[in-house]
Amino acid sequence: MVAKLELGGAQLSLLRVARALAERGHPTRLFAGAATPTGLELARRHGIEVEVMGSEVDLQWRCDPVFAAWLEPRLAGADLVHAHMLGAWWAAARAVEADVPLIASEHNGYDWQGETPWLAMAAVAGRIDRFYAHGPGALEGALRAGVAAQRIRSGISPVAGMGSRPRPGLPSPRIVFTGRLSPDKGPDILIDAIAMMRAPPPVLVLGSGVLDDALRDQVRRAGLAGVVEFGGWVDDPGAWVAGAAVQAIPSRDEAFSQTAVLAMALGVPAIGTDVDGFPATLGEGRGNVVPPEDPAALAAALEGVLSGDLRTDLAAARVWARQFDTARVAGVYEQDYRNLLLAPAPDLAA
Repeated sequence: MVAKLELGGAQLSLLRVARALAERGHPTRLFAGAATPTGLELARRHGIEVEVMGSEVDLQWRCDPVFAAWLEPRLAGADLVHAHMLGAWWAAARAVEADVPLIASEHNGYDWQGETPWLAMAAVAGRIDRFYAHGPGALEGALRAGVAAQRIRSGISPVAGMGSRPRPGLPSPRIVFTGRLSPDKGPDILIDAIAMMRAPPPVLVLGSGVLDDALRDQVRRAGLAGVVEFGGWVDDPGAWVAGAAVQAIPSRDEAFSQTAVLAMALGVPAIGTDVDGFPATLGEGRGNVVPPEDPAALAAALEGVLSGDLRTDLAAARVWARQFDTARVAGVYEQDYRNLLLAPAPDLAA
């Protein structure tokens, strides 16, 4: 279950795992507090129909008793429940039967969403049997809320398209951005950086989101209409990323980045930002890290990669990225699900 089904990396992650598990004989029923039309279509393309409550508010960071009440009869009879993002795992903890294993996944920290409902989180923390923290911020938040440390694991997301070949007809060299066009992903920072470059190559922006119109205006104002091309959302952008000169990920908040891992698997240098767990993804020379909210630093790094002055250990990056192959990730979750179903919950009072 998910609080909000929309185009995004976390949603793609759960849908890819669900499809892979279905192929292994483990069917998934998906419930959502709210869903966008594009989110519903994304689920259908992964073979999953979604039952949606239809909330008019964003439930990702909201502890909503109405959502919990809606879920209660629908979760009856489930073998196991896996809830993604705060609004979903809080509601599931209130709704799920006591003997059903409950898994929570969190893909972000809580320090950038405004006032965090720590007391409400603490009230259900003891009900969570497994917490997948996709980065340091999520881990810190789980511990602060009171989730037992022995129940926390590092979250892992599947990345598709690692064997992609370049799409014919794309410009070369090119800079690529793939992801939601939302403030946390920082596409506006990339446009500012491109405007600072002496002779930027073509830039391909793949994604959609709330900043779409504003970014197009920003490109026009900067005189970059002949440089930056918007390609819309692409579920599996590997063919667009393969063969690129550099993948830019100028995020304001990023725990892991499937985008970066895909680039690494395809031998494309990645430039990310020093936020949350992102430096660990690009560490040991696998990518390059610049300060967040710094277009000048990003422009310098882009020019450095394009000129060859800024190097990336592409061989090491390829090897490291392979651990996120979808089949392998699905196997990790499948085994952990089995362990939770077969073993009694740990006695936290002991």
